[in-house]
Amino acid sequence: MNQVVDQIAARLERLHPRLIDLSLDRLRVLLTRLGSPELRLPPIIHVAGTNGKGSTCAFLRAMAEAAGQKVHVYTSPHLVRFNERIRVAGELVSDDRLIATMERIERINDGAPITVFEVITAAAFDLFAETQADLCVLEVGLGGRGDATNVIEAPAACAITSISLDHRELLGPTVEIIAAEKAGIMKPGIPITIGAQPGDVRRVLLEQAEGRGTPVRLRGRDWEIAATPNGFRYTDPAATLDLPTPSLPGLFQQDNAGIAITTLRAAGLPHDPSGIRNAEWPARMQLLTGPLARLLPPHWELWLDGGHNPGAGVVLAEHLRDWRDRPVHLIVGMKQAKDSAEFLRPLLPLADTVWAVREPEQHAALPVEAIIAASGGVARPGPGVADALRNIPRGERAARVLICGSLYLAGEVLKLDQ
Repeated sequence: MNQVVDQIAARLERLHPRLIDLSLDRLRVLLTRLGSPELRLPPIIHVAGTNGKGSTCAFLRAMAEAAGQKVHVYTSPHLVRFNERIRVAGELVSDDRLIATMERIERINDGAPITVFEVITAAAFDLFAETQADLCVLEVGLGGRGDATNVIEAPAACAITSISLDHRELLGPTVEIIAAEKAGIMKPGIPITIGAQPGDVRRVLLEQAEGRGTPVRLRGRDWEIAATPNGFRYTDPAATLDLPTPSLPGLFQQDNAGIAITTLRAAGLPHDPSGIRNAEWPARMQLLTGPLARLLPPHWELWLDGGHNPGAGVVLAEHLRDWRDRPVHLIVGMKQAKDSAEFLRPLLPLADTVWAVREPEQHAALPVEAIIAASGGVARPGPGVADALRNIPRGERAARVLICGSLYLAGEVLKLDQ
């Protein structure tokens, strides 16, 4: 059935000369023709950032559902099935509903210029408006100011996760410019939560918030989160919460969990913070146990992460430092136009071997030779994931293998490991 969705998407791609066009007027016209479904949604939390957006959305959903709430969630991109982008009242949208909605929107659009992401966003809003729920979580697709999700004018609260260099060809050449683009989701009087940020990014975000009249809840100033022997402790002026370890591994996930807690508290929406132990988000330090994992010796671990930009490289390197009790092997596949050298730079010193891969169906994949060049000749050719897993040298000690570099690669890996 997903072939039908792909066929619709292919037809829609011909309606606009650019696959990505960060502006809102086309979508506003289409939504008006659809009866303005974006005005008939439950309270909305809008999440922007470079890294951690999806994990934060997963924590928001998990905590709200732990309090008995029904939650709509819109995220991107999908990894295996298109339906992953749209979760209606807690359930992934069915093939039949998704296809019927997209076909209806295609008819109503009637050949007007539109991007595929704008149609998908309209479809999500239309599906959400048809079904009762208590909360709607929207992840920004790209940037913030001109992203299709920013047609929402009055969310209950907003959040900005970690910002670093990414999509420079679309958002701008510096982290400060990118931060200003992501700050475009800020609204007058609507609270926004900001997680840990580099100093220059924090300065830009606070300036943008002041100029827009947006109340800020900033980590390190208004709230804090820290590891404890049994989990972590969240504090803000109103409360101290001792909570279990988040289900998503990695110290960096504590920041995302803290952002989610602060945002729900700022919005005054029902939630149970202990729900962070139930969050699910594939390809974020996910332990694989299927056919690919069985290509490795017993007691080895195979992990998957979709991190793909310089900021993600730094975060993954912090995680690898906690893995020094075992040898670590990296399998890396990246997307074209990504800064491969900067992503790899912090990781290379921590890996015993590095393997460059490109799966046959991996969208816009960077050639293996280019990844090897970006590694300074350190990486070896896989050339595929399964090849690399077979070729990793077996020593006497159990080891860990991390596959990373691209969400598109992650999607292909999840297919192979089913």
